[in-house]
Amino acid sequence: MKLKWFGHSCFYIKSDAGTRIVTDPFDATVGYKVPDVQTDVVTISHSHYDHNYTRQLKGSFQIVNQQGEHEIKDIKIKGVNTYHDEVGGQKRGSNIVFNLCIDGLNVCHLGDIGHLPDDRQVKDIGRADVLMIPVGGIFTIDADEALKVVEILKPEIIIPMHYKTPDLKFDLAKVNKFIDKMGIQNLLKLGEFEIEKDNIEEYKGKVIVMEYK
Repeated sequence: MKLKWFGHSCFYIKSDAGTRIVTDPFDATVGYKVPDVQTDVVTISHSHYDHNYTRQLKGSFQIVNQQGEHEIKDIKIKGVNTYHDEVGGQKRGSNIVFNLCIDGLNVCHLGDIGHLPDDRQVKDIGRADVLMIPVGGIFTIDADEALKVVEILKPEIIIPMHYKTPDLKFDLAKVNKFIDKMGIQNLLKLGEFEIEKDNIEEYKGKVIVMEYK
């Protein structure tokens, strides 16, 4: 599969069979260039403007914004209900974690999770080969909590998201805080890249800080 980051929590993933997925698209007020790509599937973790803007996306895409199991073309998707805060959604509502089975690998997108997942949620989420995890705090888990989530879910590869960059228009912590907490020795900075079952060992155990386009 091919992976690209548009910024914030928005990724573009293309399977070997050609199915295209966009996660958590944002509108122009966020600060990044708004994604306008062709896609087949859009996953939306929650209905906030920086995660649910589909107007500029192209194609006859299906939106997945509910918990449960979904299958679209060659992609199996499991949505697991979590919360956008640490008090059961009382502050910011619910959040859907999506685990997408693509080309035999599980790509787990945590959306705007705001708490540590409990045992049931961890079981429902299942294996995470690639973990896309918010680290910027304020509206989601912060660097300390993200470190605990990594210890709980035990992913092969970690991709931080939802943190402060020069283009983001609101305040979050920078990714450096998470990197420092992790004590990372195997940091990679990549733009668009490909990952398969055959080459996952090249990335295993690494944190990948992606460059947005």
